[in-house]
Amino acid sequence: MRASTSVDEEFTAFVASASAQLHRKAWLLTTSSSAAEDLLQSALAKAYVHWRRVSTADDPTAYVSGIVLKTFLSEKRRRSSSEVAVAEMSDSAAAAGDDPELRMTLLAALRDLAPLDRAVVVLRYWEDHSVEETARALHLSRAAVKNRSLRALASLRTQLADIREPIPSQEGTR
Repeated sequence: MRASTSVDEEFTAFVASASAQLHRKAWLLTTSSSAAEDLLQSALAKAYVHWRRVSTADDPTAYVSGIVLKTFLSEKRRRSSSEVAVAEMSDSAAAAGDDPELRMTLLAALRDLAPLDRAVVVLRYWEDHSVEETARALHLSRAAVKNRSLRALASLRTQLADIREPIPSQEGTR
């Protein structure tokens, strides 16, 4: 019983310290507050079940971040195509100085991407991962990450053509 209490306390401390970062990633992937909360809860439940393994990882937050990503992709493969995403903006999503209208437009365009393309964009451009890190996280080749990035950015450019600030080109890829 005592060991269980220690595990519970350790996991609770982890959730308290990492939940904001993990929720932001979930929100970017789902573009919905309620879906992000559901995704995060599913990922945390999986992490809790395997907490001994997670807690001994080099970076438990990165480990659980990977669980969030894998859970998102897994749920997208299983979900019915009849489900419709609802545009919402979390109060915590907009930082001071952000243009909420621009953010909503960008999130709507992001929502239109295929789930794997959206995951590539979130990892590469929001979380600033390298091509290699993104490929490793998504179990893709470097070429697949570059192709998906190129296709997703082209789609975003088309959808966001009337916005003044250009989306970064694929040149200069790390």
